Amino acid sequence: MGIDPAIVQNAAELMRAEVLPRGGAAPTLKLDPVIIQKIAQKVPIFAGMSQPLLLKTLATGEHFTVKAGESVFREGDMGNSFYVLIAGDVAVEKLREGKAVELARLGPGECIGEMALVGNDVRSATVRALGHVVAMRFYRELIDATPESASIIYRNIARILAARLGESSLQLAGLVRREAARGG
Repeated sequence: MGIDPAIVQNAAELMRAEVLPRGGAAPTLKLDPVIIQKIAQKVPIFAGMSQPLLLKTLATGEHFTVKAGESVFREGDMGNSFYVLIAGDVAVEKLREGKAVELARLGPGECIGEMALVGNDVRSATVRALGHVVAMRFYRELIDATPESASIIYRNIARILAARLGESSLQLAGLVRREAARGG
């Protein structure tokens, strides 16, 4: 049974009006029902959220684009948000001896910058758009304002970081083996 996109759009806009503070600048995000459905199905950081909670969470997000070659954020920047990639790919890079070393490539449905939410305010890597990128930014203070949403997001961040740590451990073991085989 499909969800009527018009209902999703209306619910998201109503939820956004409830969640965001009144006054100040007008919200710039127009929640697209197609994007909401894709996020619900394909974004691990939101796994386990009920539809109403997901809509409330998405309503706090800020939609934006990044041109090819531009940075989403840079290593050493202060961070108070994480991002969900909606379209396009990014390279995660770290500076070593003055050169950018690519650590990973990430694409739609994956999150970046989530370490800023779990205690490290300083960005540990640069994330650069490989092509045109569409993303949503979620600020820590807005996520933390909804404990039910925050607990799910933090649990999912722990799972994502654990999986990345496992992948890094395998890569490190491969490097150590190759170095040992060379007699290093």
